Amino acid sequence: MIVGANPKKKSGRGVVSTCNYQARKYGITSGMPISQAWRLCPTAIFLPPNHHLYRTVSNQIMEILHTYSHHCEPYGIDEAFLNIASYVFDDANDVAQSIKQDILLKTRLTCSVGVGPTKLIAKMASDFQKPDGVTIVNTADVIKFILPLSVRKIWGWVKKPSKK
Repeated sequence: MIVGANPKKKSGRGVVSTCNYQARKYGITSGMPISQAWRLCPTAIFLPPNHHLYRTVSNQIMEILHTYSHHCEPYGIDEAFLNIASYVFDDANDVAQSIKQDILLKTRLTCSVGVGPTKLIAKMASDFQKPDGVTIVNTADVIKFILPLSVRKIWGWVKKPSKK
């Protein structure tokens, strides 16, 4: 399933807003031109975006996050950085699980949560157990967490080179 213009209805201009994990197996990613996504997976189901619904649900999720901390920094429509430094680090898994449960109960959506000593580590950790996991990296384990990773996994550092 791909959210974006439907190339089969002559409205194939635009980009992929998002796609499910089955579509990602074909190499489809957010921001990819719809025409390229269709070439990679012509049997995909293309759904039109519903920006009003996305904004409504995003606002619901941000309200939930604000109940855990007043320091909530939205990052796009579907992500946020939450400062939970006021909690004991040993409680991080319980807090993450509570956040996930509240979001699921109020929106029927799953989410992935990453906890770390910095935003960079937390963001990278959130990508580890998608689509519905929790990854916690404490300060003592940061080097062990980063060392085996390809530099391409370090969020914000490397952009894929364009093919010219």
